[in-house]
Amino acid sequence: MQNFKYIFFDLDGTLVDSSVGIKNAFQHAFTSLNIKAPDSKELDTFIGPPLEVSFASVVPETNVNQAIAFFREYYKNNGVFEAQLYKGIKELLLELEHSDYHVYITTSKNEPMAHKMAQYLEIDKHFNGIFGSLPNSYHKADVITRALNNSHANLKQSIIVGDTKFDMIGGKSVGIATLGVLWGFGNKKELTDNGADFISDSPQKILTALVNNTLHEL
Repeated sequence: MQNFKYIFFDLDGTLVDSSVGIKNAFQHAFTSLNIKAPDSKELDTFIGPPLEVSFASVVPETNVNQAIAFFREYYKNNGVFEAQLYKGIKELLLELEHSDYHVYITTSKNEPMAHKMAQYLEIDKHFNGIFGSLPNSYHKADVITRALNNSHANLKQSIIVGDTKFDMIGGKSVGIATLGVLWGFGNKKELTDNGADFISDSPQKILTALVNNTLHEL
């Protein structure tokens, strides 16, 4: 039985419902480029991957950097504040803070924006570190690797908690356990198909399983 001590949380779709702000930022980017925006269902698939990946799938390569700039322009001033914590997350973080865990954010969101959102939602104090996308390090595996190196975490005691396949793929590629959550932007099949070791449908179940060392029962 694994005894996890290092918990790496994804942000969007795992801790925070940020869909409104993210979609508005994408709409702003497409409007600014005079490009027709994908429909809402397709925009849902853009929440989770790095911006470089999402924009590359729908705009010419020469416009990707400009699209990212327009996205961040809106998000910095407006979108980052159009978010709220999922029910039960605050309680989960409070409990972990008072237990023997090292807790981090590892997100594909731009790192300064991840800090800004965590501060706005008043959860930054619950984390030992916040790691996000940087210009030369934006895939989820890159972000997790930076967090692992910074924390000197034991891989066998480390787990990533996330809502999309990118979290599962990232965790598997660096050799840590993976826990998929069902309240975000992914789905159970996507998570299990991409290597989720555990699945949870509520923050409370994660808390109970971690505290009682019964994660295998999820």
